[in-house]
Amino acid sequence: MAVWALADLHLSFGVPDKKMDVFGDNWIDYTDKVKEHWHALIKPDDLVLIAGDISWAMRPEDAIPDLQWIHEMPGTKVMIRGNHDYWWASVSKVEKVLPPSIHILQNNAFLWRDIAVGGARLWDTAEYRFNGYIDFKENARSKKLTVTDNDLAETEKVFVRELSRLELSLKALSKDATKRVVMTHYPPISATLELSRAAEIIEKYQINECVFGHLHNVKRGIPMFGTKNDVTYHLTSCDFLDFIPKKIYD
Repeated sequence: MAVWALADLHLSFGVPDKKMDVFGDNWIDYTDKVKEHWHALIKPDDLVLIAGDISWAMRPEDAIPDLQWIHEMPGTKVMIRGNHDYWWASVSKVEKVLPPSIHILQNNAFLWRDIAVGGARLWDTAEYRFNGYIDFKENARSKKLTVTDNDLAETEKVFVRELSRLELSLKALSKDATKRVVMTHYPPISATLELSRAAEIIEKYQINECVFGHLHNVKRGIPMFGTKNDVTYHLTSCDFLDFIPKKIYD
């Protein structure tokens, strides 16, 4: 009965024009890689944490083939929304299309045996940057953005709202749990683990493990994340892990 994590599946079974091949050769047939590793490692009694960017679908009904693909994999799954999960509308609409092995976090918490799981998507923040850790590559879906002061103000507004959602979820963690895990889609802390607003909340609720994704094309050989103030931070983006789920707990 282990806990695993793998973020940023970016599935497109329901919208085949959104395949991930444009982001690099490592994404060619990547779902086959994920499936092979998932079946080799994960047992039916295990828990799998999926920290956002699940499907490229735009509507809940279009995400059904992707959700069904996840459902057919071993284990109980818990997911949070990523910035590209446009199909993730209201909780009620999402729950209508969820297969029975999949659960979602949104302003709530989940208890699996003695492990409590909470979390929130988070957002971009001026507190830390990852530009030096990313190998940026142009592709067919690249967009060049001009950032204005209004954009920065709106980004901060969204981030503060996400912090409130994070705390709301962590308040709901079961007091009977012996292990406490948080999922965020965006990293909640810098790569060098300087204290941040999100990390302060995570420490406040005595979280043991934090899993997140969002970062792609991460340069190899540069130390990132780790353990700070008794919290271990795990980057679990698919391509960062070579499409192999990461074990968080035995």
